[in-house]
Amino acid sequence: MKQFLTALFAIFSFLSSSGSAEVVGKKQSNVLIIPIREQIAAPQLHILRRGLKAAIEREASTVILDMETPGGELAKTFEMLKAIEKFPGKVITYVNSEAISAGALISAGTDEIYFSPTAIIGAAAPVSSGGQDIDETMKQKVVSYLKARVRSISDGKGYRGQVISAMIDAEYELKIGDEIIKPKGELLTLTASEAMRKFGEPAENLLGAGIHSQIEGLMDEKFGKGNYHAIYQSPTWSESIAQYITSLSPLLLAAGLLLLFIEFKTPGFGLFGISGGVLLGILFFGHHAAGLSGHEAALCFFLGLFLVLLDIFLLPGFFLLAIPGALLMLGSLLWGMSDIWPKQTLSWDLDFLIKPLNNLVLGILGAIGLFAALLRFMPKGALWGGMVLDSAVGGETTISSSARHAPALIGATGKAVTALFPSGQIEIDGERYDARLQLGTADLGSEVKVIAVGEFELSVELLPLT
Repeated sequence: MKQFLTALFAIFSFLSSSGSAEVVGKKQSNVLIIPIREQIAAPQLHILRRGLKAAIEREASTVILDMETPGGELAKTFEMLKAIEKFPGKVITYVNSEAISAGALISAGTDEIYFSPTAIIGAAAPVSSGGQDIDETMKQKVVSYLKARVRSISDGKGYRGQVISAMIDAEYELKIGDEIIKPKGELLTLTASEAMRKFGEPAENLLGAGIHSQIEGLMDEKFGKGNYHAIYQSPTWSESIAQYITSLSPLLLAAGLLLLFIEFKTPGFGLFGISGGVLLGILFFGHHAAGLSGHEAALCFFLGLFLVLLDIFLLPGFFLLAIPGALLMLGSLLWGMSDIWPKQTLSWDLDFLIKPLNNLVLGILGAIGLFAALLRFMPKGALWGGMVLDSAVGGETTISSSARHAPALIGATGKAVTALFPSGQIEIDGERYDARLQLGTADLGSEVKVIAVGEFELSVELLPLT
């Protein structure tokens, strides 16, 4: 009886599970759809990169580019093609309405090209940024380069290399067998139905992999209805302004570092420090919006800044914390401007670091140049007076170097000629000295007493009011 019940249970389990085993056991494929709209420029590059990185993080097997573009910048097109090459899964183009010029080149770099019934693709000859023809010699060079690139990315993909070459070069004759598809003297542009024409033996589609009125039909064909999970990427508002932030990275970095330097040279914490922090925050935010970094780089930067401030106010003159803090700040700036992909094995070579190093060097040189301009053109103004701690009652700063060799000054009393927060300047017997309060702050005109002589400044304490 026991054996009978066991066998009966096994038969029942088999019958109850056999009809649904295929559906239940089959894992849904994650498919991420990235919209490529308008002119190909920095925002479209940022959208594509963010989408590809999200697809890697979500372990999506396929990315579909929902293409509708009249073309755009050639440099950004090449960057988009490089980004597509980094994706480990399959990338498919769905030409929603048009993939002209740069759009055709991007489509050529994907695994398959699908079309809506009314879509067109082609006319990829290089032109100037204003749309005019370029010099004939230069055009020949660019066309030759483009055709070589197309051959490299179209290898093993049927007639694709020939078709895209006919879209790039008006003098290229596209001929398959005895049929001339495009004669010399014009650029090739294909409709969806023309892209699906078959040629050769065995018959092979000219360019397209299929026609679907909607992108959902494409996914149903590829994965089976209900066997995929579609993730539609929506462009964020930050991506529309990311191109401006990215292009201004050296200027933002220079201005931010300059403002922080000014803040360190002026008493207290105020407008300069806040403004510098805001500019560097915008720098980090801009690269994050562009898909270049996360928050870790910003955290390292502010950790370095904290160490520098700690050294300035608690351990002046020793640089025990300022040096590693400064290295952390510089390293985080490089990190924040580096192009790091999910699950990527980092290669710390010159090619990987050249762009962030270039921005960092330009930023530092820009800060130095702006500071030199302040030295040259604002020696007497209110801003410069606060930076170099000019006397509130006028007169030039004549900081005495005798403080380094004047132990007799210990116990001497003087008057603060600038506010001490906690650093500033004091006057003793008509001589001015850099000084630092051991505790607290002091207003202009406060009486102080020298308690120690340092290498670069006097240590003072505030005298009680009488």
